[in-house]
Amino acid sequence: MNPDDPLLRILACPLDKGPLHLLAADESAAPATDEALYNPRLRRRYPIVDGIPQLLPSSGEQVTEDEHEDLLRRMVR
Repeated sequence: MNPDDPLLRILACPLDKGPLHLLAADESAAPATDEALYNPRLRRRYPIVDGIPQLLPSSGEQVTEDEHEDLLRRMVR
């Protein structure tokens, strides 16, 4: 997904209906992490599979405090 994609402006978290932030793929991580959408308010990450955001509440995963700090650095602005 491209950071300039207009779709990003209308996508919302299925739980709190707030905006989501694009996480670029992190090739330096071991193992490498794929693109995802992130809700820093609830600390939930939603995967993007084959270019399609998986935005069902059950698709999101809660992240730890350490992961949250890393994800904040990865957010595409």
